[in-house]
Amino acid sequence: MKSRILVIDDEVGIRDSMRRTLEYQGYQFVGASSGQEGIALIDRDPPDLVFLDIKMPGMDGLEVLDQIKARHPEVPVVMVSGHGTAQNAFEARDKGASGFIEKPFSEPVLLERIEKELEGNRRDTAYRALRQEVDSKYQMVGTSGALRKVQAAIEKAAPAHATVLLQGESGVGKELVARMIHRLSPRSRERFVQVNCAAIPEDLIESELFGHEKGSFTGATERQVGKFEQADRGTIFLDEVGDMSLKTQAKVLRVLQEGEVERLGSAKTVNVDVRVIAATNKNLEAEIEKGNFREDLYFRLAVIPIYVPPLRERPEDVPLLVKHFVNQLGRENNRRPKQITPAAMDVLRRYRWRGNIRELRNTIERLIIMTEGDTIDAPDLPESLRSDKGAPRPAAASGPPAAPGAGAASDAGTLREFKESAERAWLVEKLRENAWNISKTAEVIGTPRSNLYKKLEQYAIRQETDG
Repeated sequence: MKSRILVIDDEVGIRDSMRRTLEYQGYQFVGASSGQEGIALIDRDPPDLVFLDIKMPGMDGLEVLDQIKARHPEVPVVMVSGHGTAQNAFEARDKGASGFIEKPFSEPVLLERIEKELEGNRRDTAYRALRQEVDSKYQMVGTSGALRKVQAAIEKAAPAHATVLLQGESGVGKELVARMIHRLSPRSRERFVQVNCAAIPEDLIESELFGHEKGSFTGATERQVGKFEQADRGTIFLDEVGDMSLKTQAKVLRVLQEGEVERLGSAKTVNVDVRVIAATNKNLEAEIEKGNFREDLYFRLAVIPIYVPPLRERPEDVPLLVKHFVNQLGRENNRRPKQITPAAMDVLRRYRWRGNIRELRNTIERLIIMTEGDTIDAPDLPESLRSDKGAPRPAAASGPPAAPGAGAASDAGTLREFKESAERAWLVEKLRENAWNISKTAEVIGTPRSNLYKKLEQYAIRQETDG
């Protein structure tokens, strides 16, 4: 499709000359002899690019620019002047002009400027589309007072450079909050780099965070840039920061204090400008008392602490979240939108979501895929939700681990629910036997560590509640 270019100039000779050049090059030309006429044309059908003369009778170019940017901020405007000054150029830039050229200009100069502006506009359009897609996926849904407190904290924290510590249970949406802070910050056009500190083996996390040189250790066949360097000028999100070793904590503290990293196997330091957001579901003050977490790092991370509440503290948000997930997950799974009956919604609202928003999302996705027809009613919901038992209860800490399939599994209403309850109880037993060491447990039960993490998420298994 031809790019449409509007030329606003009171000189007919300039308009005719630009018409010939633009139409010969395959562009669609539109002309206006005054600012008022140009604004009316833009209001009717915004062009891909505007060339705007500064000196015109009546409304001058800078006034027209103000009007265009107030009504159509996405339209790029290049200012044109036969007697331009540095002051004109600065003022035009301040008002939102994307460029400035002086008359008389040659055809190559004009075409080069057009291509540059259109390419920039294409990038901006693609960026806006991507942002809209990301925003729809990572939006905060709800109107509860608890959520409004989080949103207010995000708005205050986002413009600053200070570190943020997000605290809350597993599945409450700490990653979502971190992404919101990044998107609202001056770093929003730079990278958001996420690191799950609990998912990376201890012998690899330093290499992952800080990078390494070729040959620095067995298996280091290539040089690797670490996550902190990747996030330079952007934001790094350290999820489950409470699971880092004391050695790694010391190196992270150095990055926060000095703004520099040192790759493994290198004697050189690299300066980085990174905004750090950390998250944990652990009580770090208790971990400090146990000697598992550095107090100085805690104070460095918790400059701006934000508590993200569990879903049971904001039950009025459940219906909005359900409708959001029904629409979003229906599109992602190529399913027609399903209706939630009032009876089903009442069950979902009353249930105590131990896995929080993550558990709710997984439940809705399962219902969208597995429920026949276009309506989800109360009988379609898992028995565990309808009976309000929630996730299977962990065995009492003072007694022996429950046998697989015991307890809540025996109350299952379907074979599938029995299998899931039994699997959950068995996994909890094995984790306890191996002191909640994920790598060791995965090895003992003969499954990849990544698969075990998926199971922990699926069944909302946490050491704090199941230990």
